[in-house]
Amino acid sequence: MKRKKRVVAKKRKAPIKHWSHSSLMAFLRNPLAWYKRYVEEIYDTPTTPAAVVGSAGHKALEHFYSGVPKNIAIQKGLEYVRNVADFEINFGAAKTKKAKREKRQHMEAEYLRAIGYYLARPPRHKVLGVEVRGVVEVEGLPIPIKAISDLVVESKVEKGAVDIVDHKFVASFSKGGATKSLFVIQALFNYYTVREMFGKPVRRFIVYECKKTRNADGRKQMRRYEIDFAKHAQDFKVFHRLLHDATEEIMRRRVYLPNPSDMFEGDNSFDIYRLELVDEE
Repeated sequence: MKRKKRVVAKKRKAPIKHWSHSSLMAFLRNPLAWYKRYVEEIYDTPTTPAAVVGSAGHKALEHFYSGVPKNIAIQKGLEYVRNVADFEINFGAAKTKKAKREKRQHMEAEYLRAIGYYLARPPRHKVLGVEVRGVVEVEGLPIPIKAISDLVVESKVEKGAVDIVDHKFVASFSKGGATKSLFVIQALFNYYTVREMFGKPVRRFIVYECKKTRNADGRKQMRRYEIDFAKHAQDFKVFHRLLHDATEEIMRRRVYLPNPSDMFEGDNSFDIYRLELVDEE
């Protein structure tokens, strides 16, 4: 009796080189839109006016915390807004040239107002790194992870440790604060990259939210949230499990289905599906 040959399954290669917070969130929200952007590397989805304003704010703070005077830092952010081409922006209901021009004026005013709120009394830190970008391998994780940290600063609560600072320009303050899952997951991506790159203990992830519209009741335009990694041991375990499960999911043979209810990329993902632009793996 002949013995059947044992068939050894060849381990599939992951379709991406690394996970980042944005790619993981995109995959969980809309796998087909994720496939287009992060596997096929097609970046033709227009950005939103709010995202442009937020990016301009980050550009200004990148210069400010690098030692540039406030007025020049503000100008750098304004130049960023003005240099984004019309075709790169989803103007929504604004279709005519006049409507788009008015929308752009509103974007500039919103940016100037928001960055003005932040720089009126900017948080002070001993800055060790600005816009720190890294891709690192982490023991126990299936593929590398990538993160960009707005600031890496000396920790004020633990000598020899560092804190990570993140800035967000928002229409309204986040509910849940430091316990918000999005903050915790983002914090852990940044924790591992900064720990590997700086070779120091990472103690806290600090989020500053700056509200873009003026509070009618005179309340502060800024809120500060803090995630102390020493108090989040369980979240590290969940983070590892989530990345293992997500990696296992993207490595299996599957059909990527659209999510038409996705408020950001629902229509685009359905168009990809309708036109059969992504083959079944």
